[in-house]
Amino acid sequence: MLAIETRGLTRQFGKLTAVRDLNLAIPQGSLFGLIGPNGAGKTTTIRMLAGLLEPTSGEIIINGQPISQDLTALRRNIGYMPDFFGVYEDLVVWEYLDFFARCYDIPPNRSRQVIDELLELVDLTEKRDSYVHTLSRGMRQRLCLAHAMVHDPQVLLLDEPASGLDPRARVEMRELLRELGAMGKTVVLSSHILAELAELCDSIGIIERGQLVVSGRLDAIRAQMQEGRKLRIRVLSDVEQAQAVLKDQPGVGKIFHTPAPGNGPNGANGSSENGDLAGMNSGDLEVNFVGDENAVADLLETLIANKVRIASYTETQSGLEEVFLRLTKGEVA
Repeated sequence: MLAIETRGLTRQFGKLTAVRDLNLAIPQGSLFGLIGPNGAGKTTTIRMLAGLLEPTSGEIIINGQPISQDLTALRRNIGYMPDFFGVYEDLVVWEYLDFFARCYDIPPNRSRQVIDELLELVDLTEKRDSYVHTLSRGMRQRLCLAHAMVHDPQVLLLDEPASGLDPRARVEMRELLRELGAMGKTVVLSSHILAELAELCDSIGIIERGQLVVSGRLDAIRAQMQEGRKLRIRVLSDVEQAQAVLKDQPGVGKIFHTPAPGNGPNGANGSSENGDLAGMNSGDLEVNFVGDENAVADLLETLIANKVRIASYTETQSGLEEVFLRLTKGEVA
């Protein structure tokens, strides 16, 4: 079942179209990253999903129910954390969460347990009686995430949750988001920190100028963009023999060799393509290859049958930064 679905979602501000004909399909339990340059429409999209901004046209469906039918009920299934948030600085931490628990009609005896559990989840138990204004930015971010979860929503919408955080606070936020994913929550987050999204998210959507460029599982998008596979084979000896065997195999394209340290000319490191390998008996072979996993297994089996000593094999993938740059520059249809 889909946690979030949008059909032809569009939002205009006067003559400006911030989001145009957006179609998303986000399964339950996904960690979904919404990626795009500044002004692409990410925040507008998330605010519409949260029910805070009315679409000009189109439809939003949360857990199978159109958001237009019963907005109040649907908001109880959604937790929203904006990119810029306000906090009541003259309250202590537990009072801040208790205020929002009361807004959701959580009984006082239940709210105390909820607050304790949330503070433990976001690692703020020791700050329970501290005033909000004494918290660091990272702590405030975690407190606002706890605020978004006080009513135990199944869908979390987080707009730039790591914005402005120092490296340690970003690591803490990343671990917290992983824990939410393990709890079965559907998490939609926008971010400019692409490396962190690559580590966190199983699915992404890339948006530019208000339009969805691509959406789906990250591994499927990488495979779609990558022409075939890129194999890295570490060879302990007989690199020339390995290269000769590989050239004769179907599906093999260019072969690059990175010598092991000390095996380049005059003992230096070096690299070459399809030849010029005399004296370089070990190192990594990077092979452009078109074929499925069975074909890869056959290729490795052929190398071993020809007495090529293989230390390791890996398959390299395009990084999320490369995927983003290629798609937003229009290099991929």
